[in-house]
Amino acid sequence: MSDDPTDSPFAAYLELLASGAPADAYERPVLRVRADGAGPDRLAAVERAKLLALRVRAELEDRRRREAELAALFATAHDLAGLRDIDAVLQAIVRRARALLGTDAAYLTLNDPAAGDTYMRVTDGSVSARFQELRLGMGEGLGGLVAQTARPYATDAYLDDPRFRHTRIIDAGVRDEGLVAILGVPLRLGSGVIGVLFAADRRSRVFDRRQIALLASFAAHAAVAIDTANLLAETRSALAELEAANEIVRDRSAAVERAADVHDRLTELVLRGGGVHDVTATIAEVLGGRAEFLDPGTEPLTAVERSRTEGRAVRHGDDWVAAVSAGDEPLGAIRLHERPGLDPVDRRALERAAMVTSLLQLARRSAGEAEQRVRGELLDDLLDAPDRAPRLLRKRAARLRADLDAPHVVLAARIADDAADAPGDRQRLWAAASHLAATGHGLAVARDGGAALLLPHGPHDAPGATARNTARRLEEAVHTPVTVGASRPVAAPAARPGDVATAYAEARRCLDVLHALGRGGEGAAADDFGFLGLLLAGTDGGAQAGEFVTRTLGPVIDYDTRRGTALVRTLDAYFGCGMSPVRTKEALHVHVNTVSQRLERVARLLGADWHTPARALEIQLALRLHHLSPALGSE
Repeated sequence: MSDDPTDSPFAAYLELLASGAPADAYERPVLRVRADGAGPDRLAAVERAKLLALRVRAELEDRRRREAELAALFATAHDLAGLRDIDAVLQAIVRRARALLGTDAAYLTLNDPAAGDTYMRVTDGSVSARFQELRLGMGEGLGGLVAQTARPYATDAYLDDPRFRHTRIIDAGVRDEGLVAILGVPLRLGSGVIGVLFAADRRSRVFDRRQIALLASFAAHAAVAIDTANLLAETRSALAELEAANEIVRDRSAAVERAADVHDRLTELVLRGGGVHDVTATIAEVLGGRAEFLDPGTEPLTAVERSRTEGRAVRHGDDWVAAVSAGDEPLGAIRLHERPGLDPVDRRALERAAMVTSLLQLARRSAGEAEQRVRGELLDDLLDAPDRAPRLLRKRAARLRADLDAPHVVLAARIADDAADAPGDRQRLWAAASHLAATGHGLAVARDGGAALLLPHGPHDAPGATARNTARRLEEAVHTPVTVGASRPVAAPAARPGDVATAYAEARRCLDVLHALGRGGEGAAADDFGFLGLLLAGTDGGAQAGEFVTRTLGPVIDYDTRRGTALVRTLDAYFGCGMSPVRTKEALHVHVNTVSQRLERVARLLGADWHTPARALEIQLALRLHHLSPALGSE
């Protein structure tokens, strides 16, 4: 059988991908080829095709899931813009939350200030009448705790979770519904909580941060729907009561029209994928004044924190500030200048603009993360698959605005302090490296507990300077020292992909030597290490170092290994103390006779001339290389 990709086993995988077949269906072409008696090479090729097809399927599934989440959020925003029936909107929010999180049930409760508790408002997937009629006192159960503390809570085993105040009625309702895992997020309105949105499963399940953030987004929409309905009711009441006051009626009508105009325009922006500056332009045009988007850290921090805490736009001098955030994560702020007299409806419009901006920021982040993954996959292929076709590599690089026919330098980066090298630090390091590579038209990928980078190398650049500059910029982003090793330039990575892996190995050796020399947090290339650079720059540098150490110091090392003695340590101390036995015995905390006996043993092993200047220099060099052997990769 041939390996032609048009043969049926390979075409079958394309058909499976096109039809959205389940994962177990991808085993059938392998079974069919095996049943046909194909040879090992053919079978291995089909197995590889299966793995690639499954990988493509997983990526497609992930993208479909993200598109479904954004589509649901956009659809919810569209519903709010044309709000008519609050019950229908809340039911749609609960139904979409249940579908996207894949839970057995979802429900929404609202606080009853008069009764001092919270009650079921909307449910989806519930089968128990008793559960649908539950009322939770403040602080009782998971929902009561969320309503009281205004913080999200999740449990993978509700009835066994000691964090919540259990009551007989609530536990009976949960047991009646058969719920096990429950996630609840607050519905915030201003600085208060008006209710709770839940997603629940009838089996144990751990809700991750993405799912919590997604449910929080739906909760924000639900709060907006309720707030909008209340606002419209208040507006109708005001219009009825102030019918005689035509001027006030006209002002109120104009404000409502502006709010509706803002809603329509913002919804259109979301649907057509506009940017944050489109939002500020819309707000400035509809509300008047001048609006601008402020990145995190550049805005008036006190006003932004007050806006984020209260959940409302706040006055800042003659301006208004509305925080842009996703959960507890600050994403910036919208600042409206020259509008000190902003009425409540316009203020609501500014707040909704901030919420839409947060959705756009999250969507842009998702797109950025997708690009980072693509850059990482290309660099992974350069490092792990040197037989890739140069034409395909160039085509993939061109989509990322990278020129793999130009010289590049390979960098290896790692957190300098092993004790502080937490997963969060590594994640921030990879994110910073990805941003650095993207802005410099290079590539980056998380690798070997750190990050690997492939950056363009100009004719006047020096690898060591590039390494030091990269270490400084990564440290500024990660807020902890980062060590960076650099390779010699790679002339054309696309033409000779194998050179990239060789260069990365050289960069790793430079990084390891920096750590071995106690220079963590610095950047360097092979040329920065003097004589060690000759070993670092060669592919067999570790082997050469090992041969020199064995030839010069081998008998002493072997003697220590077999007898458990400390001759190598004694030689280190001896040369470090200026070849003085007296200072050596103080450094080792032994008797001077012990030092003399050990040095006599060294003389018998290495020869009587071991302490002559020429031999002593070689022995000191061998000692240094012996201690650096793990970093050099020698045996």
